[in-house]
Amino acid sequence: MTPEDPEETQPLLGPPGGSAPRGRRVFLASFAAALGPLSFGFALGYSSPAIPSLQRAAPPAPRLDDAAASWFGAVVTLGAAAGGVLGGWLVDRAGRKLSLLLCSVPFVAGFAVITAAQDVWMLLGGRLLTGLACGVASLVAPVYISEIAYPAVRGLLGSCVQLMVVVGILLAYLAGWVLEWRWLAVLGCVPPSLMLLLMCFMPETPRFLLTQHRHQEAMAALRFLWGSEQGWEDPPIGAEQSFHLALLRQPSIYKPFVIGVSLMAFQQLSGVNAVMFYAETIFEEAKFKDSSLASVVVGVIQVLFTAVAALIMDRAGRRLLLVLSGAVMVFSTSAFGAYFKLTQGGPGNSSHVAVSAPVSAQPVDASVGLAWLAVGSMCLFIAGGPQALWSLLACLRFLHLQCPFHFVLCP
Repeated sequence: MTPEDPEETQPLLGPPGGSAPRGRRVFLASFAAALGPLSFGFALGYSSPAIPSLQRAAPPAPRLDDAAASWFGAVVTLGAAAGGVLGGWLVDRAGRKLSLLLCSVPFVAGFAVITAAQDVWMLLGGRLLTGLACGVASLVAPVYISEIAYPAVRGLLGSCVQLMVVVGILLAYLAGWVLEWRWLAVLGCVPPSLMLLLMCFMPETPRFLLTQHRHQEAMAALRFLWGSEQGWEDPPIGAEQSFHLALLRQPSIYKPFVIGVSLMAFQQLSGVNAVMFYAETIFEEAKFKDSSLASVVVGVIQVLFTAVAALIMDRAGRRLLLVLSGAVMVFSTSAFGAYFKLTQGGPGNSSHVAVSAPVSAQPVDASVGLAWLAVGSMCLFIAGGPQALWSLLACLRFLHLQCPFHFVLCP
């Protein structure tokens, strides 16, 4: 056995013919689809800088009180819940490409309504529309990317979905540092508009075309994306069977289903979305002098650790990362609660930003240290966020092709 032996130098799992696809258009198509998760992240992060701006707005612009601000941040989740159901119906009937094209419409319409808002109801209506688009995009975009990518880059492109979500959140925080709420909403129209433009030139996924018995179109799409048909395997017969409740009697179905739903429920109950929606307001309540800067710091930490988790996930393992992230999140939220207890326990102290005179009477170093305790604990919370959760759910999904995981991505 020598290195020159041609049989020994062939990859064991390589495609027939010994060469892998090298098409570059698959990256452009994946980027076009990933603009959906980017828009999703921007919509999630929009409320953080927009709420303080709307609470300071002068007539005739709409102004949010505390109750309206809570609804402004949370109503997007109602739209996302409806969008998840709608996306699950669209993706199998209209196709992956058309579903992405359609979800760009409520994105643009929602931000346009917010831009033109004259009262609180228009603001809430715009947020509801963007939430509907978030639900559709978060479901359809990963499906589109996974079905167009060839095996050598499928994992890399798949991990970019969650990364684009947190990049969108960071973009909203950065832009909110310099833009007021109307111009921030105008900026929110840009990513979905670009997605609409680019997706018009991208093909439908070959897998979906084959399920519609459009074999020639599927091969044409494959050649466009991959540059050749090498490495392609037709999906097995029966792979697209629908899910029935009777299947839950099978251990291979109900065990991944219970684990996946439980993980999603615990992740949502951890409060990570509340932190994303109200980050700037939280830091204002924590008396941090520059709440916009603190929000940006949290957004940067989230992007960095999402990228790190994607790189080490296959080596460290999903379960280990989830256990570690849970421990970090418990510690960080406890520290943040302790911070509020310390700052509100002093005489004459208040959680309102306007009443800051008693705080300035404290020693400067102590006050700065406590303020950075708030930022540090939130950075730890975001760094410990279960970034491995969605990859684990995808693995559980493929334990059985009929396992009913149609879920909405969250940061």
